[in-house]
Amino acid sequence: MQPFAQLPGTAPGPRPGARSRSGTDTRPSGTGTDPRPATGPRPGAATVTRSGAGAPVGAVGRPAPVLVAVGHGSRDPRARAALARLLGRVRELRPGLDVRLAHIELDAPLLDDTLAGLAAEGREAVLVPLLLAPGYHVTHDLPAALAAVPGLRARVAGPLGPHPLLVEALADRLAEAGWMPADSASRTTGVVLASAGSRDPRSAATLRRIAADLGERLGGTPVVAAYASAAAPTVPEAVAALTARGRHRIAVASCFTAPGLFAARAAAHAPWIAADPLGAHPALARLVLHRYDGAARARTGRPAAPATPSRELAAI
Repeated sequence: MQPFAQLPGTAPGPRPGARSRSGTDTRPSGTGTDPRPATGPRPGAATVTRSGAGAPVGAVGRPAPVLVAVGHGSRDPRARAALARLLGRVRELRPGLDVRLAHIELDAPLLDDTLAGLAAEGREAVLVPLLLAPGYHVTHDLPAALAAVPGLRARVAGPLGPHPLLVEALADRLAEAGWMPADSASRTTGVVLASAGSRDPRSAATLRRIAADLGERLGGTPVVAAYASAAAPTVPEAVAALTARGRHRIAVASCFTAPGLFAARAAAHAPWIAADPLGAHPALARLVLHRYDGAARARTGRPAAPATPSRELAAI
């Protein structure tokens, strides 16, 4: 049986500050009592829940797909510990959902072994990349891993960015590092958004979008995307570019899900403050579930239709 969804990208989320029209259910409630008897869900109807609340997504009487959170893998033992804490938050938000961690390389459990085990169990799965932007791992490695296990029914969700929840986590980590509200109004501050980097042009476009969204969140502070490998500018080059614009108090925002070599190198180049990696930030846990839900609701081999901004925010 062939995998029935492979999602190598994702629709951009709404801009920070976007709001739903009401934030609540706007269906008319009526003024009287409905004379019809209450009924439960139709047999076989899908049970859909909001991210971060309720029972797992799935058809009545059938287990929800396993959420396989896929990290890159690192030789730094702090990376696996950070991702374990993140998935602990995900489980707290969605009690009963089977959530498992897998790695593309360098760390156990490896993705190939996890997928083989799920196929042997006869389970369905949704792979949620713990990666911030499209790149080779999302567009090639994950679909290839699924193709190698033809007996497994699985889908690949999109990467975590861009999305307002990601920007929320980035801004909070900066605040924890020492960024103050007054810094957003200063003409001497700037931010370098450091990430791993990719040769895929879609990755650079996504990181530039995240940088722009973070800049808006910080009151118009200039934010420059920079990369630890495979793309330009590097973090030192981005720092130099901001300095040339008169920005001398420059912070580094860590667009990494967990500690590791690239995150440490980026932080070392911070002239002022450096934020920690995103780790187990509550907004990131909600975003993981949001990506899972979007892929789990898909019923064909095509990517799920992008939600409108109001629906996407109201669902979280």
